[in-house]
Order: sequence, then C-alpha cells, then structure tokens
Amino acid sequence: MPDNYKTKNMILRKKLVIAVCALGMVGSFTACKDTAKMEAEKEAAQEEMAIEAAETEQEMKMEARKTELENNSIAAVASGNAELSTLVSALKAADLVDMMASEGEYTVFAPSNNAFEKLPKKLSISELAKEENKELLTSILQYHVVKGEITSDKLVKAIEGGGGEYAFQTVGGKELTATMKGEKLILKDEKNNKVEVILGNVAAANGIVHVIDEVLIIK
Repeated sequence: MPDNYKTKNMILRKKLVIAVCALGMVGSFTACKDTAKMEAEKEAAQEEMAIEAAETEQEMKMEARKTELENNSIAAVASGNAELSTLVSALKAADLVDMMASEGEYTVFAPSNNAFEKLPKKLSISELAKEENKELLTSILQYHVVKGEITSDKLVKAIEGGGGEYAFQTVGGKELTATMKGEKLILKDEKNNKVEVILGNVAAANGIVHVIDEVLIIK
C-alpha cells in the first residue's frame, strides 16, 4: 500500500477523533449548562415558595389578631357586660367604639350603669347623646381612657413609689391621680372629685378595664 495513502488515512482518522472529542466536549458543556440552569430554577422556585409560605403565615396571624380584637377588644368586653351597657351607648354616640376596638393598649376606667344614673338630668346619656352635646360627651369619655395597660398591681406600686399618689394623663390631655384608701383604689380628677374602682383588671385584647362607681366630669 502506498505510503501517501497510509498518511492520508491516518490524517483522516485523527480528524475524526478530534471531531468526536469536540462533539463530546460540546455535549458535556451543554449538559453542564442545562444542569446549572435547572438548579437555578429549582432554587428560585423554592425561594418563591418560601416567600409565599411566609406571606400566608403573616396573613393568617393578621386574620387571627383581627378575630381576637373583634371578640375580645375593650369595646367587645364592655358590650358583653350588662353593667356597662350605658357606657357602650355613650361610646357609640361619641363615635369612639372603633378606637376601643382597634390595635393598641388602653386602660379604661369604665363607669357602671349605676354611675351614669347618678348624673344630673342635663348630663344624662339621652342629653349628652344629642348632636349639640357630642363634643362634651367625647371629652367626658376621653377623661376615662389612658394609653397603655395599667393593671391594679401597677397602680398600687406606682402609688407606693410616689409617696401615696400617682398622677397620669388621659387621652384627652387631662390628669388623673390615683391614691389608696385602705385596700381600695381611688381616682381623683383635676377638681379633686373622687371615684372608686369597684372592679379591676378586666382583661381585653387591646388593654384592660377597671369599673368605677362614678362618672368623671370635666367641670
């Protein structure tokens, strides 16, 4: 067989081997690219699922909190207590129900029905609920609300730490002073009028309620 024929044959074989190797390298490179792409897509899908799960969990928590407020807010607690029905009517007339059913922490010194009955006729709920007296009714009710949750124990400690009295502001910007008379908690307004806490620490989802025996009036 001629030498030049052998040489050509060898060259063809080498080219064929090179071509096959090249094709193999391209296939391997393409496979690597495909694998990397699939991994990236998998990670992106897992991340998206994690975000969706977190959002769902947050929505469930918010819905649970909303339900808790609807069922156990200060407004709901007052509505469920027959002795506070007059207060509830007053809150509705003053458009303050939403505040007492909203997020936050409040302490409410809630006058009992009997406390409202002690008011003179010109300050009865039927009179205060009139449109022309709405501003006065609102200011009276705000005199009974304090931001933050103040339990009876906290009040007692604050009174003891204050040398016998503890002053704090209402949401209406007025001042109340808490003192003790034996084991009884007493509230004193800016005119030195006094009321007694007859039932303390009624828990609510957005604060606490203390029932008092008189209505605090801004005179």
